[in-house]
Amino acid sequence: MRELLLGYGLFAMYYVIVVNSIYLVINIFSHLNISTIIKRARFSRFQSLAGSKRVPPVSILVLAYNEELTIIENVRSLLALQYPEYEVIVINDGSKDDTLNVLIREFGLKRQSHVSVRSVVPSSAPSGIYHNPQYPQLYVIDKENGGKADSLNAGINLSHYPLIASIDADSLLERDALIRLAQVYMENPEETVAIGGNVRIANGCRIEDGMVKEVRLPDKILPMFQTIEYMKAFLGGRIGWSSINGLIIVSGAFGLFRKDCVIAVGGYREGYPGEDMNIIIKLHKYMLENKKKYRIAFCPDAVCWTQAPDSLHILASQRKRWGRGNLKNMIEYRHMLFNPKYKIMGLLTMPYNVLFETLNPYFKLTGFLALVGYSLYDMTHAHIVLIFLAINLLYGYLLTISGILLEEFAFRRYTKPSDLMKLLGYGFLMFFGYYQLGAIWRVLGHIDFLRNNNTWGVMTRQSWQVETRQS
Repeated sequence: MRELLLGYGLFAMYYVIVVNSIYLVINIFSHLNISTIIKRARFSRFQSLAGSKRVPPVSILVLAYNEELTIIENVRSLLALQYPEYEVIVINDGSKDDTLNVLIREFGLKRQSHVSVRSVVPSSAPSGIYHNPQYPQLYVIDKENGGKADSLNAGINLSHYPLIASIDADSLLERDALIRLAQVYMENPEETVAIGGNVRIANGCRIEDGMVKEVRLPDKILPMFQTIEYMKAFLGGRIGWSSINGLIIVSGAFGLFRKDCVIAVGGYREGYPGEDMNIIIKLHKYMLENKKKYRIAFCPDAVCWTQAPDSLHILASQRKRWGRGNLKNMIEYRHMLFNPKYKIMGLLTMPYNVLFETLNPYFKLTGFLALVGYSLYDMTHAHIVLIFLAINLLYGYLLTISGILLEEFAFRRYTKPSDLMKLLGYGFLMFFGYYQLGAIWRVLGHIDFLRNNNTWGVMTRQSWQVETRQS
């Protein structure tokens, strides 16, 4: 038994090292591309595009479910974007709170009886569409609760423009975020089918009139951990994946899509908690099977600010949902794995996703328990366990530092030296409990999938004003 525990434990530790090595290669791609990103941001003419008639118009789809505390700030920030022509379509997905009435009162909306809605993708019929000519860019769809995919499809059916952008109602866009995405799109409009924006944690920031006026790090430990997690994923990961056209996800919090391509793949698929991953996989699959040149890009300087869960209960609900969605997508599209027909997506992105996202929690947890069990059998060899744990800890921390360095080199949103020390300190603390909890939550999400539990889970919001006062 002792040899069995040691053998499996060492296998699991080597597995983690190999997976982290692959992620390190992706980080290297991110670092190699960061100078290009810095130059593009420094010499960009995106501000001149804000008044140009050549910029393609965009329909912004805002998903709202029980968002009465944040929806007004969100809509006001969207109506103040630096963009020549766009519309904001808020989809109220059967909210049980006062979301719809808050919007009606704030913007003087009236129910419309003669608005045409095309059925280009499957969605439930709206129970009402609201508009006010004084706010010509703003439409509100009221519908029965049908989930995020159904709501996005309802927004697509009402939308009037060739590009669509999706954003969560608990998020705030920087005023130049949309025009920065449009600039990336205009570099190659024939091939660009989707562009992801950079999602940052707003907890702790000073927010006024729906805009982030002062960037600050969160005061609470869980949002602080998520700040580092997002930094590592978006800067350390997605810049690298996009450079080889291997992005598997554009965050549902903020992304830009060519509407004709989304319609071609049948829109968003109902019943997928990971609908943002599902739509990107479908776009890859459609373009590759039809032998069309394409790219799915990432724009790190197009920033969306979002509220991060600050309680274990809500964070667990979110992470279980992510785990459930990831597993469902991997099973649904397993035929793409190691299939040369799907190029980078089939040969690298999806195999890595299965190894790192889907199976990783099992090897991490069971490997650690096996090494602990081995130590209990023979404490004289406990140093073997400690050496391997130290190697994996230092390797993982190197990847965390890599993400923080990308932030410091390219964007420097956190300008105080104390901010850098705080990021490095909390980045180290994450290895002692937080990542282990994340692995457990992901496994529980897989169990939910096997039990056919497709509920969205608990998610509560705070008013942006409350967040500002607390900071």
